[in-house]
Amino acid sequence: MSASIASSGPALSAVDHWLVAADSALRTLAGASHAGRPEPGAADAAGGEALPMDDAERRLSGALMRVNHVGEVCAQALYQAQALTARSPALRAQMLAAAHEETDHLAWTQSRMKALGARPSLLNPVWFGGAFAIGLLAGRLGDARSLGFVVETERQVEQHLAGHLKRLPEADAASRAVVAQMQADEARHADDALAAGAVTLPAPVQGLMRMAAKVMTTVAHRV
Repeated sequence: MSASIASSGPALSAVDHWLVAADSALRTLAGASHAGRPEPGAADAAGGEALPMDDAERRLSGALMRVNHVGEVCAQALYQAQALTARSPALRAQMLAAAHEETDHLAWTQSRMKALGARPSLLNPVWFGGAFAIGLLAGRLGDARSLGFVVETERQVEQHLAGHLKRLPEADAASRAVVAQMQADEARHADDALAAGAVTLPAPVQGLMRMAAKVMTTVAHRV
């Protein structure tokens, strides 16, 4: 049983929840995440010849998957922090379930980076720490606003992934399959948060979130 799923049990104390969050952070930053679902497109790629990519296409795919991997590092931090500050057990369980599913994304993007000869961002500890602090702040604002933060984050991620689907080389079918599945999962997470009672965040907050995401994606593309 994964740490995330185990942490949703009612018997855990506040200290236990913090220990689970710390364990998740270490696993995330150490690259020790394992997917619970098969990697999208992996079976198709193994069963036939992949289309050739030139060096420029491979570098582009690697950089885009590094950006997506950073996004999943941040997702782990956000969901774990919001679970810690959730005021209801039901919301805590929802946040941890989403974090568990995002672990698949983390493992898939890591796998694609390795296949493409790309490395993770050197700033992953910084990204994780910043996202964790933001998640704690969002959670402190109350469950409805915390859910609203999830909705806005996931909607922005959907748009970001749609942009990557346009930029990824057609020959890189494996990365495209991963990104498409991630996009579908993020849309569902946003819908689930809306159904759970999310409130719409003020426009200035949404704008600040877009600015922060732009800085992260621009830097992670190269570093």
